[in-house]
Amino acid sequence: MERPKSHVGLLHPVSHGPELAKTPTGIRGLDEITRGGLPTGRPTLICGGPGSGKTLLALTFLVNGATHFDEPGVLLTFEENAEEIASDVASLGFDLPELIQANKLSVDYVRVERSEIEETGEYDLEGLFIRLDYAIRTVGAKRVVLDTIESLFAGLENDAILRSELRRLFRWLKDQGITAVITAERGDGLLTRQGLEEYVSDAVILLDHRVHDQVSTRRLRVVKYRGTHHGTNEYPFLINADGISVLPVSSLALQHAAPLERVSSGVASLDEMLSGQGYYRGSTILVSGTAGTGKTSLTAHFLDAACRRGERCLCFLFEESPQQHLRNMRSIGIDLEPWVTGGLLQFHADRPSRYGLETHLATMHQVVADFRPTVTVIDPVTNLMTVGTFADVEAMLTRMIDHLKTENITAMLTSLSNGHIDLERSETTISSLMDTWIVLANDEADGHHRRGLYVLKSRGMAHSNELREFVLTDCGLTMLDAAGRAPRAVG
Repeated sequence: MERPKSHVGLLHPVSHGPELAKTPTGIRGLDEITRGGLPTGRPTLICGGPGSGKTLLALTFLVNGATHFDEPGVLLTFEENAEEIASDVASLGFDLPELIQANKLSVDYVRVERSEIEETGEYDLEGLFIRLDYAIRTVGAKRVVLDTIESLFAGLENDAILRSELRRLFRWLKDQGITAVITAERGDGLLTRQGLEEYVSDAVILLDHRVHDQVSTRRLRVVKYRGTHHGTNEYPFLINADGISVLPVSSLALQHAAPLERVSSGVASLDEMLSGQGYYRGSTILVSGTAGTGKTSLTAHFLDAACRRGERCLCFLFEESPQQHLRNMRSIGIDLEPWVTGGLLQFHADRPSRYGLETHLATMHQVVADFRPTVTVIDPVTNLMTVGTFADVEAMLTRMIDHLKTENITAMLTSLSNGHIDLERSETTISSLMDTWIVLANDEADGHHRRGLYVLKSRGMAHSNELREFVLTDCGLTMLDAAGRAPRAVG
């Protein structure tokens, strides 16, 4: 698993004191949020409801420690045996039997049956400590996971003994100098069922899996972290075939670079309207207009030009499939398929209604991180309005654009407007986030359908204020001259 690229300096204020020793989790995004990982030699509590991802996060912490950081681990499980757990995570590429064989991981299943428990005399965890200590010494463990804590105390009704032994367990783990992760079920009105674990843990991470309007979203929040700064927001996270990844939300501190390099729009006459050189590298461009004005065609020119320069390009589609997109662009003389075959262009198509906005955002972050493009197109962003309010979409796009700027990725977004009369007013939700705004419009005169283009704004450069008529031909988008001459139009 690739270690995440850190933007910690943007996420949190710079600390001037000594930093707390931390153990990296290797989970993309989580180490950024926690400024380096979990507290070394201290217990961390991961709590959440059923299916929230507690066990997966804990196991990923163990497996990454053994495979990437040379830190063997111990898993003490009270719910599933070693074979069941290995089967559960095999689809994520985790080979637990291999790690066990290599003496990098020890899995110990402690069977606790509520029906077989009878409280007679004093109850303590001395036997568990001996068992855990033996496993730690056997593999030289630096990391320990206990999953889940409720099962250990199943059937006990004496709250005083339960709380005393919980404190003793956390104290014992800390005394061993082991970086421990303990999972716990969320309680009613409390972070955990006992309401004590969160107080004796040095760090607490809350996982949440919620459903709104039939769309599910997973979120993570660091509730507390003693001795260090940490991200305090709710962060969306994904669980997919690559495991678990968390989307950190930056402080939006506006510390992006401002390159002077320019990149072509792919349309020479449009470059001329942008002081003759095109867009700034790392900028964001909005192309808005009503249906049929040529927004997607303009993005195709942009992608084609970038691929011809040898740049890696990523295109998010929320309206049509990649096959439809390739076919439609061939009708105006732009064949993008060779770039797809050559690995320079990748499409990621999805229905907006498939996920919530947070999950779309997390997915897009992950695709960008995996493909590492220098140019990105999102077509159209307005389709996301179907799964959220204007304010929600604006917040999501702000975070996405901030990430693209941080990575110095030049991004072009298209926006479908309802009508040309209120065109500029209707786009104010997202236009303020853009460096360049190009408006396309349809008009009809003398029984002829005409298309027009103008640059509404382009920060940091001189640009034309002309409204230029253009046509879509079998040679692409072509601007008309003053006499209205142009090649034969298509459609």
